[in-house]
Amino acid sequence: MTIALGRLHLIGSIPLDSSEAVFRTLASELGPHLSRIPDGETGERSRWVYFQRQMLLDHPAMEIDPTVPPYKFVQWDGKLVREIEQVRFKPGVDPATVAFETGYDRAALASWAIFERLRTAGAIPAGTRFQVCLPTPQASGYLYVSGPARETYFEVYERALKAALTNIVKAIPVQDLAIQWDVCQEVLAFEGYFKDRPPHYKRQIFDMLGRLGNAVPADVELGYHLCYGSPKDEHLVQPKDAAILVEMMEGIAEATRRRIDFLHIPVPRDRTDDAYYAPLKGWKRPAGARLYLGLLHHDDEAGDRARIAAARRFVDDFGLSAECGWGRTEPGRLPGLLKGHRVAAEAW
Repeated sequence: MTIALGRLHLIGSIPLDSSEAVFRTLASELGPHLSRIPDGETGERSRWVYFQRQMLLDHPAMEIDPTVPPYKFVQWDGKLVREIEQVRFKPGVDPATVAFETGYDRAALASWAIFERLRTAGAIPAGTRFQVCLPTPQASGYLYVSGPARETYFEVYERALKAALTNIVKAIPVQDLAIQWDVCQEVLAFEGYFKDRPPHYKRQIFDMLGRLGNAVPADVELGYHLCYGSPKDEHLVQPKDAAILVEMMEGIAEATRRRIDFLHIPVPRDRTDDAYYAPLKGWKRPAGARLYLGLLHHDDEAGDRARIAAARRFVDDFGLSAECGWGRTEPGRLPGLLKGHRVAAEAW
């Protein structure tokens, strides 16, 4: 592997106070190795989709579902993260008439104005794209919506996401934009985390991710970030190996008619063994797609080298990344994360 623009990829969230601080910090520390820069998902987005729960609670068409118990959101080790009262459509509401304002377009356009100003001034390298990270309907659906209402909710929320995407691509030139779909609850569904997943969950997931990808205009960069969650800076499920991730990457590629520019998958910190990476040997890579392996971990340069060496035995072309976004990590770890990424990009 040679050092080149795009050698590193950042998932999206960064523990800083503003998008301008994120842009300046990332461009200064890692700019030569990034082909796209996210805005850090600051403010209300710092807890990923949690602010969408408040949007649903405030929506006149939605209410707490009194027929289901609170959802227990647990870690891989059984530790309870939180209990969540889930919502449903109010009786008598026609979901076809419901419109959600997700806020993702508003946030993207505000950050784009800052990004464009800084890039014009030279603070961000010329040619760098602005990366917008968007959740799927299943992200909020599995967490915040009760089972009986969920499939209908997916349809309504997908409509809202596509409306937000339309507003984004109308305002930002296609050659300046990258869209990343964040795929987390889908990975957890494949792992059996949600006990009420439907029998047709695989087809449902691939069809949905294909539609979302196909909604991105051809000249906009398109990527998918696969994730095992990190609400407490730990996975919700500890994967046996990369087999499910490979199955999902292939299913997404089959369902997506347009070009996929990049895919990201996580690698747990302790996986320096061949078994984790072995499924990548037979992976059918989409033509032209860049693979980013999330194997860079905080303050673990030796481990980073070992994980890279193990991965190279099974896949010979990949970029480098962390497992997930950094927004929920301790802010004091940010300098170490930046240094680790810079060292890795310069060393291999």
